[in-house]
Order: sequence, then C-alpha cells, then structure tokens
Amino acid sequence: MDYKKILREHTFKTWSKQKGWEPIIVTHARGVYFYDNNGKRYLDFSSQFVNVNLGYGNEKVINAIKEQLETLQYINPSFGAEIRAKAAEALLQVMPKTISKFFFSTSGTEANEAAVKISRFYKKPSYKILARYRSYHGSTEASISLTGDYRRWFVEPNTMSGVVRIPEPYCFRCPLKLKYPDCNIACANYVDYIIKQEKNVAAIIVEPITGTNGVIVPPKEYMPLLRQIAKENDILFIADEVMTGWGRTGEWFAVNIWGIEPDILTTAKGASASYVPIGITGVSKEIGEFFEDNIFAHGHTFEAHPVSLAAIPAVIEEYKRLNLLSHVKAMGEYLGKRLNELKDRHISVGDIRGVGLFWAIELIKDSKKTPFGDYEDKYNGKLTLVDILAKKLLEKGVYVYNGPSWFIVSPPLIINKEEIDQGINAIDEVLKDADKEFLK
Repeated sequence: MDYKKILREHTFKTWSKQKGWEPIIVTHARGVYFYDNNGKRYLDFSSQFVNVNLGYGNEKVINAIKEQLETLQYINPSFGAEIRAKAAEALLQVMPKTISKFFFSTSGTEANEAAVKISRFYKKPSYKILARYRSYHGSTEASISLTGDYRRWFVEPNTMSGVVRIPEPYCFRCPLKLKYPDCNIACANYVDYIIKQEKNVAAIIVEPITGTNGVIVPPKEYMPLLRQIAKENDILFIADEVMTGWGRTGEWFAVNIWGIEPDILTTAKGASASYVPIGITGVSKEIGEFFEDNIFAHGHTFEAHPVSLAAIPAVIEEYKRLNLLSHVKAMGEYLGKRLNELKDRHISVGDIRGVGLFWAIELIKDSKKTPFGDYEDKYNGKLTLVDILAKKLLEKGVYVYNGPSWFIVSPPLIINKEEIDQGINAIDEVLKDADKEFLK
C-alpha cells in the first residue's frame, strides 16, 4: 500500500500548503524515540507538539486505558461514571488550591472555548477578554480569536468579538522598547490602564510561559503583578497551561513557580500523556457555585469521555512513582547548561531561554537581532532557514519543533543526559549552517 500517496491525496496536513507534502510514515514509538516504516529511529526532542510528556509506551497508562475499554467504553455526560469521579479526585491532588471543579473535553482549544464561555456567564454583562499578541490558544473560534500570532490572520474578520490585545513580557524583543529591570515591568502595569479604559472586561488569559511562540519566560515579578492587577480590577485570571502543565517546568503547573492561583486553569496534552485526547477546564469554588442556580450552557458528545478520563489517575500515579518533577528539574538544569554552550559557540544563537524541560533557541542573522524568519513568512507559507535546519535535523534522526526563527526544545520528561546530548550534538551541527548566514 502506498501510504504516502493516500495521505497526500485524501488527508489534510495542518497549517500548511498541501502541495509537496512528503510525510514520514511513523509505525511505532518507545521511550523518547519514534520509528518510521524503514526502521529509522528519531529522537523526539520536542515531545511532538510539547505533549508526549511521559514518553511513548508507558504500560501503566496504556493498561488503565485498556481496562476502561473493557468495562465502560462510553456513556453520555448527563450520566455519572466511576472513572469521572476518580479523575476529578486525582486532579484535586495536583491542581492549584483554588481550582475545585472541572469540565472535561477532548483538546486544549476546547478547554479554552469553555473558559471563555464560563467567564462571560460568570461576569455578565462584562464580556471582553484580554489576550497577548505572542500567544496561541487553539484553532476553534474563541481560541483562535484569543490567539495573537499569524494563525489568527487566516480567519479574520470572522473572529469572536470582545478580544483586547495586551503586550507580552518578551524581554529579548521588548514590544515597548524597554530594558529589564529598569522597565519596572511596564508590560504588566500597562494592563491595568487597558482594563480601566476598556471597561466590561471579564477575564485575562495568558500562557504562564509562552509556548509555540518562542518559550517566552517572564521576569519573576511579571506573573504576580498581573495576578494582582486582575484581582484589583475584579476580573478573572485564566492560566492556559496546555503546554506548561504536567511537569513541563518542574512543577505540576507553571503558576506554582510564582505561587499564584488562577480563577480558571485550562490544560490538556500531558494530562493523558497524549495517549488519548483530553481537555480540562478547572474553575474556582466560587465559579462552580455560580452554576448551582444558573444554567451551565455548554457541552458536547465526547465531554467526560470515560476512556480519556481513565488516563488521568494513571498519569498522576506515574509522575509520583517516577519522581518526575525532581527529574525534570535535574535534567532541565543539564539541558539549560548544554543549550548555553551552543550560544557560546554559535554567533547565530541570539537567545537561550527556558525552565525545566521547556526551552527555546532563538536564531538571529545579524548584530541587530534580525530574525531568520517572521510571522509574515509563516503566513505566506515561505520556508525560513530555521525550517530548513529542522528538516536537516530530521535527516540526522532528531525531531525539533520550530517557529519562524526559533527551535522549541521540549523533550519527553523521562529523557536522560545521554539522550539530551544526542539532541544537542545534532543541533550543534546544523547551527554551523546558520552561522554561515550571519551578517557581521
């Protein structure tokens, strides 16, 4: 069977022009590696889309899913199910203390759709949602409207009304042309001004650490200040932890780094180890109680799917058994050290930033920090040098997800030092090509 031909002619490749797609046919995976139909092995140095946190082939999670399939394959969400209660109970062990009630869906974008609806129901008549430019919250209507990057451009003007943009804490390319720490965290303080000028603001949504848009780690003062501004203005604080959750930063959730507690937390991906689709929207006790006497006007067929929910308690048990949060901190320190060695060796590396096992390598082509590609290139389907380097890495047996001018280095959390070295050594080789393009 010509699998490539069938895929090209009868399935879509996402976020891409369809012409010229030559997919690698993946047949199986184990640990931190996946394999193609020719037997070639690839180190997954980005956990796919920053989601295969437990790596491939975890037997405890697989068996939990199998057991659920053998007992209750599906029941509509108006019924209760034992596994639904067990999943909620397991989540309460690891979620921020403010989060006490959950809506279960099948993806991160659905989790964020629910968060928008809940915010607007709860804060009615206020309806505006603040969201950052450098952000990605999903591809469905509300989520793509919240998204700040070029992917939103494709659907405009058919986007949700009521989204207001705020600047991001991108110190390497400060949108306000300031320098930390002399800036006094102007990007956060400006949010207070925006809220007061806009009126009718229901909520603010942020990725605690920006994900696919370059792993932007905020200054230590930023998140606590933003949380304080939300409280002072009586708006809901939504933490989109679809990527940053589930141990990626060395904490169960990234908000724990700063000791802040959101009103709503959305997550997905790592909650099921990505073995089955899952989305979670967690809300505070106050929000949950609001719907005791108000209709919760949301839901769908695969809400609280028992097979997806079966993965959650098993994933949490595995994190604890493997002492994974401590492992991530140790491996994150080593990965950061190796990445900074690349910066010392390669003139094209403009910035290295990250936490735990969530890092970015931002590449530049001159001393003015000019990127090798931008959102306009991605919008037009133009290959950037970084796209080309990512293909060369694949040829070397290393998969790294990339943006227009950066690599996202976010391996499965079970990775060891030898596997980190393998990935870093491959990147080291391809960066020589980027150095050749650097204009001195």
